[in-house]
Amino acid sequence: MTRRAEIRTTHDSPALAERIARSLRPDNTSEMTTHVDGDAVVTTIERDSTSGLQSTVDDYVVNLRVAAQLANQPTQPTTHE
Repeated sequence: MTRRAEIRTTHDSPALAERIARSLRPDNTSEMTTHVDGDAVVTTIERDSTSGLQSTVDDYVVNLRVAAQLANQPTQPTTHE
């Protein structure tokens, strides 16, 4: 039996949600999908075991926190010397 979790977080704007989703997607495993729904980032995780699902969700939440914090930072122009 496959276990499934859907994690939905809302953000200040669709553009911010898209920035966060783009930063999360590279870390997704084959059992994960991430998409944007308006101002929400929605990730679905499927695993064969409850413990595997819990571990993947825990890792995802940590990545999500970091992505959201970084996405909310003011952008600085880069300069090359």
